[in-house]
Amino acid sequence: MARGRSADPRLRFDGEVPPGGYAWWYVDATSDDGRHALTVIAFVGSVFSPYYAWARQRGRADPMNHVAINAILYGAGPGRWSMTERSKQSVERAPDRLSIGPSALRLDDERLVIDIDEWAFPLPRRMIGRVTIDPGPIFHAVHDLDAAGRHRWRPVAPRARITVEFDAPCLSWSGSAYVDMNAGDEPIENAFRSWTWSRTGGAKDTTIFYDLEPRHGPSRSLALAYGQDGAIDAVEEEPVRVLPGTLWRVRRSLRSRREPVNVRTFEDTPFYTRTGCLAGPSDRLEPTISESVDLDRFAAPWVRMLLPFRMPRRR
Repeated sequence: MARGRSADPRLRFDGEVPPGGYAWWYVDATSDDGRHALTVIAFVGSVFSPYYAWARQRGRADPMNHVAINAILYGAGPGRWSMTERSKQSVERAPDRLSIGPSALRLDDERLVIDIDEWAFPLPRRMIGRVTIDPGPIFHAVHDLDAAGRHRWRPVAPRARITVEFDAPCLSWSGSAYVDMNAGDEPIENAFRSWTWSRTGGAKDTTIFYDLEPRHGPSRSLALAYGQDGAIDAVEEEPVRVLPGTLWRVRRSLRSRREPVNVRTFEDTPFYTRTGCLAGPSDRLEPTISESVDLDRFAAPWVRMLLPFRMPRRR
């Protein structure tokens, strides 16, 4: 059995975030019929924010002054993408609740409820809806992503179920979901050059491959299976499969025993890609979500100058 450090068993939103550091709470989901997908990420100390990066260049930057909820709808029907950064005047945190502007994450007994009330960009369209997550087995293990333990990752609910109900745009669906948390004591680009991550949901477990390229030292990899029975097992690292190129030419790949099929590009940005496909650690191909991040690209001044066009900031 693979183990990380033990964490507070509860999903909490009020942990300390040091100056220049970050915390985020991540949800991705796909509908049972495969036609829809969703991502929601709540940031305190928005790691990919140009405003936070510029504030750090001026001195000690307060992460609470750079908060955001990134909400995205993909697939059949109208899609939406929103990420408005806000200041400390717009955030409230408690152990069981995080409010950023008009949107909020809260714990309702064992469920995670996310109320979204945002404007999509670049076309200004409303996103209003509710996401309700039944977490399934909760996992407490925290994994250090770097040798110094300054960057940490906790898959909280890799075997979750989700109900999605939106008024704007009008849609509803249910499906499988994944929930994790990340936290760091410094800017993420200080520690890493790049990473690739993927999660594959099978009938009995969710397999996660995490390959990181530190800025200093050897590569680091995690290969873990999170079982429906609550067990965490180390698994064999599967071959790296290079995925087709994208418009922005960010190199993307994932680990899979067989070549991925039905590859769909959900996000293609100058430094980040998110992909949906059928892949996995066995001969049976399963629904898979993967991401590839190039932090050298993110740190480039020309990239940071582009980001405000899609990521506005309000008080």
